[in-house]
Amino acid sequence: MPDLLLELHSEEIPARMQRKAADDLKKLITDALVEQGLVYEGAQAYVTPRRLALQVVGLPVRQPDVEEERKGPRVGAPEAALQGFLKSAGLDSIDEAEIVSDAKKGEFYVARIRREGRETVAVLAEIIPAVVRSFPWPKSMRWGAASAAPGSMRWVRPLQSILCTFGPETEIPDVVQFDIDGLKASDVTNGHRFVPGEPILVRRFDDYIAALEKARVVLDLDERKRRILADANTLAFAQGYEIVPDEGLLEEVGGLVEWPVVLMGSFDEAYLAVPPEVIRATIRANQKCFVLTRGENGKLANRFILVANIEAKDGGAAIVAGNERVVRARLSDAKFFWETDQKSLPEFSGSALKPLDQRLERLRALNIVFHEKLGTQAARIERLARLARHIAPLVGADADKAERAAFLSKADLVTEMVGEFPELQGLMGRYYAIAQGEDASVAAAIEEHYKPQGPSDSVPSDPVSVALALADKLDTLAGFWAINEKPTGSKDPFALRRAALGVIRLVLENNHRLALSQLIAAALEALPVKADHAAITADLLSFFADRLTVYLRDKGARHDLIAAVFALGGQDDLALIVRRVEALGRFLETEDGINLLAGYRRAANILRIEEKKDGRAYDGGPDATIILGRGQLEEKVLIEALRAARETAQAAVAREDFEAAMRALADLRPAVDAFFDKVTVNADEADLRVNRLKLLDALRVATHAVANFGVIAG
Repeated sequence: MPDLLLELHSEEIPARMQRKAADDLKKLITDALVEQGLVYEGAQAYVTPRRLALQVVGLPVRQPDVEEERKGPRVGAPEAALQGFLKSAGLDSIDEAEIVSDAKKGEFYVARIRREGRETVAVLAEIIPAVVRSFPWPKSMRWGAASAAPGSMRWVRPLQSILCTFGPETEIPDVVQFDIDGLKASDVTNGHRFVPGEPILVRRFDDYIAALEKARVVLDLDERKRRILADANTLAFAQGYEIVPDEGLLEEVGGLVEWPVVLMGSFDEAYLAVPPEVIRATIRANQKCFVLTRGENGKLANRFILVANIEAKDGGAAIVAGNERVVRARLSDAKFFWETDQKSLPEFSGSALKPLDQRLERLRALNIVFHEKLGTQAARIERLARLARHIAPLVGADADKAERAAFLSKADLVTEMVGEFPELQGLMGRYYAIAQGEDASVAAAIEEHYKPQGPSDSVPSDPVSVALALADKLDTLAGFWAINEKPTGSKDPFALRRAALGVIRLVLENNHRLALSQLIAAALEALPVKADHAAITADLLSFFADRLTVYLRDKGARHDLIAAVFALGGQDDLALIVRRVEALGRFLETEDGINLLAGYRRAANILRIEEKKDGRAYDGGPDATIILGRGQLEEKVLIEALRAARETAQAAVAREDFEAAMRALADLRPAVDAFFDKVTVNADEADLRVNRLKLLDALRVATHAVANFGVIAG
């Protein structure tokens, strides 16, 4: 069967857009093919800095013929209805329609329409231009003399040529004939922009790949990444170094070159006095280069790996020299910032304040706004210090150290280094804190209070870091809730979902027992805005419940079990909630748990029906004297079993032994089974019926000692 080959050749596509662009091209084209009835065997998209390519294999040569049956009006319908039917069905006369009889509907007209499939080439000539014109680039541009015309072509960068062929592997393929704003599709492409050569005539995909390789173009992004990493590791190992892994940088560099050539550069060893993270950030951000470590000790080396886009005649000497000049200039700036930040500020000449404390005073003097409704950064630091001191004893931290770390936590925001490299905030604060002799826990907390910043980020374990990290995230959440800047839909500009997940991970992964409602209240109390604290606390707890559900679901927990625990109300101890969920999950995997849940549902269904019918709730517990005097044996057994189970379960929950609480509930199973087997709930005597309904409610209440069984699925 024939194959399609499409290449869109342009000026440089930004590296960050390439991967998605390839996926979009594949999806848009293949979806359009399937919509046209053209089912294919396989498809693969490719991308380089200057081309998007797509191969679709196993396409039919034409669309299948389509037969359609369209029902029309009844026989004898008004003329207007008949004419509308003829027009929609493409018939010239009503005589071309069939008359079909139906026992219920009578006789009506049916048009049987047959549409012959079109040649695939013709369909492609319509699909591809439409996809190209509407391609979903995050940013696009117009160019050339025609750019001022309405509806002119837009592309991420000027589109230079289009290759589009269709045909079987064993024959010379046809060019799919179409043009887009004067660019005609052809069977010709070009190789690397810096490699002179004739245009490449394309026959089939394998030839296309081989010809591009010969013209110094590696079409597959993942293959370019593989070559870069392999060559970089080989070059580094040969000289006794190891490359520092950086998948994000590898992806970006792979999108900057069509023919990767790995080279090594160096810089003066004097710059190694600068923190390694700064060197890495400098070299990575400015030159897109990889840093190296010394193989024998793992320390940063004064070498770096760069990736050129072509094999230079001088072996890359000029390229390396150019990169070294830029790296040297950038590292010189970084070294200056590093040394300057550790000196006293001019306005504090002669002051006893340490350099980082001086930055704190500058932060206060500058009145940098955190949020217009939540005050300045300086005011927020005061809140963090109070909240961190409040949390410290709850997580086993020294309150003085937690407060000190809070005061210094944002001071590095006004340092030269963080001004140049914002991504180093916190980290530079730790370095400067160590340099001025701060306690190790205080220095660590300055860096770690931003953590965890995502599901894969590490969680601090030092108590001082935990106290400050919790304070920072709770202040953020309480503050933005108080000014009604909560996440909506997919929008979360202040990363509040991430902050809530951070609180959850800090608490659970450090096994802390904290009452979230009390911490939220403390955070709200310190805010400079008036708000309904009770309503905000309840809403925030609900938000935490949603985030905890996501967190536990990712770890395999059932979302309905989490909801069953939260449905009890007043649940703000995350560690306790997780233990309840785990115990409930284990219980419901047993036969006793499955059967008790079934009994609960039967009781709940009966109650729901009868309470709705009677317009009242059957709560308050059954009258034991009625059961003892007139009840059946099974009722007497059940009420006693409920009393014993409720007392045992409540006592077990009070001492946080949820396994024992589950075992107590499991003891109910024989009595519940016997009750439903032998007892008629809706008895003829009204008082007996009411009492039996109240007995069912007692079963519902007993199970709520552990969770609300009513929201458990399955």
